[in-house]
Amino acid sequence: MATQAAVKEEPATRFAKDQLKSIIERIERLEEEKKAISDDIRDVYAEAKGNGYEVKALRAIVRMRKQDADERREHETILETYMQALGML
Repeated sequence: MATQAAVKEEPATRFAKDQLKSIIERIERLEEEKKAISDDIRDVYAEAKGNGYEVKALRAIVRMRKQDADERREHETILETYMQALGML
């Protein structure tokens, strides 16, 4: 009886293994693509630096452009408030 149960579960087990393998392979491909894109971004920053641009400022601008305008204004207001409190302005 246990042998019959094992035979009946085999297709489901095979499907689960194939599905798991497919998921892992997709993740691996995406990780490779992510690394390639990351390398491309690093190359663009290096090019910008070679042309005299300040990379920290570029990174800050890219980060700020991702934010919602209201969120960015709120962050800038808080930053300015803290800087005034510390006598930096």
